Amino acid sequence: MSRQSPDPAPGRRSFLTEALAIACGGLATLTPVAAGVWAFLDPLRRKGGAASFLPVTELAAVPDDGVPRQFAVIAERADAWTGFAAEPIGAVYLRRGKGSDTVEALSATCPHAGCFVEMEPTGRCFRCPCHNSTFTLEGGIVAPSPSPRPMDGLECRVAKNGSVEVKWERFRAGVAEKIVQ
Repeated sequence: MSRQSPDPAPGRRSFLTEALAIACGGLATLTPVAAGVWAFLDPLRRKGGAASFLPVTELAAVPDDGVPRQFAVIAERADAWTGFAAEPIGAVYLRRGKGSDTVEALSATCPHAGCFVEMEPTGRCFRCPCHNSTFTLEGGIVAPSPSPRPMDGLECRVAKNGSVEVKWERFRAGVAEKIVQ
């Protein structure tokens, strides 16, 4: 009987072939996995962002009698992966004084519980229907009131083309400090 010596070449070749197949398979798998992780984390990546000025109305639509008027804030928005065309995202009360081109803006969201603040039928103050918080036309608290702070004022400007723009921000309800959400 003769003994055959094992051929070392097939072992090395099969090892290199298997290693190359694993490396190619890993690279081919890496691209879709990375794309999936990127798409999954995309809403978290986009979540932050500075508030921006949004056009609300024209200056001519805000009477100069000092009485606040309610206007919807309309913008495009994205909710996770779904985009929505221009739709109402909130409301503001705008007012300007006699003969003035300066506009003041108050958020229509109650700082106590986040409910929608309405103007009383008499037009003398704002009232929150949820817990009966009462505010002056300037947004100050009328005591006694459960609200921890006055109505939230928003930065407002009149553009050169005459449109009234509001820096839209939401604030945390139920706390004394005005904290942007």
